[in-house]
Amino acid sequence: MSNEELCQRVLDELQFDPSIDASNICVEAEDGVVTLMGHVSSFAEKILADNAVRRIWGVRALADELEVRCRNGKKTADDEIANRALKILEWYDLPNQVQVTVDHGLILLTGEVMWQYQKKAAEHAVGKLSGVIGVVNDITIKPAMCASDIKQKIEDALARNAKIEAEGVRVTARDVNILLEGNVDSWEERLAAEDAAWSVAGVQSVHNRLTIGRELERRTSLQGLR
Repeated sequence: MSNEELCQRVLDELQFDPSIDASNICVEAEDGVVTLMGHVSSFAEKILADNAVRRIWGVRALADELEVRCRNGKKTADDEIANRALKILEWYDLPNQVQVTVDHGLILLTGEVMWQYQKKAAEHAVGKLSGVIGVVNDITIKPAMCASDIKQKIEDALARNAKIEAEGVRVTARDVNILLEGNVDSWEERLAAEDAAWSVAGVQSVHNRLTIGRELERRTSLQGLR
């Protein structure tokens, strides 16, 4: 697939998604690396645009240079954003564990939780608030078990997941830090493997070095036979 074709596919997907206003988004692509430029009206829309790009076959990496510009130039005061953030975190039973700091629309989350899904849920919740231009998630995760147990639980989770060809993924556990290596067919499979690793209690970091290549190589080979 040429760079121009990949750019067009990304633009088509952005314009197709009704939750994204693609009128102010520019796209560049080079060897599977897609760059988004321009601006959107909210941090939540910025995340939606990223997710849309990752759905496209042929995308190997994404550079998001989108700027968040509030509609009509209206800004929300930092104290108002902070109060709204604390209230929405109450829905996730996290108000006593997670601290919120807001500086010119940029939210910093700190504190300690037990699970990665709680960390992600907190970031997702505050990122949807109006006036937010970005979220820095510095929440830490409490260790819960030894490295060998963590490794086994991750490998079991990979084997159960229908989206993942587990034999192509190698798991290394260094204390509570996980390294994923190997080769997968798609970005979706790569993300599914990472999510499986994060699903184990106590995991503090996942270094995803999985490469996307089997399917690309297969299609290239088939095209060469035609």
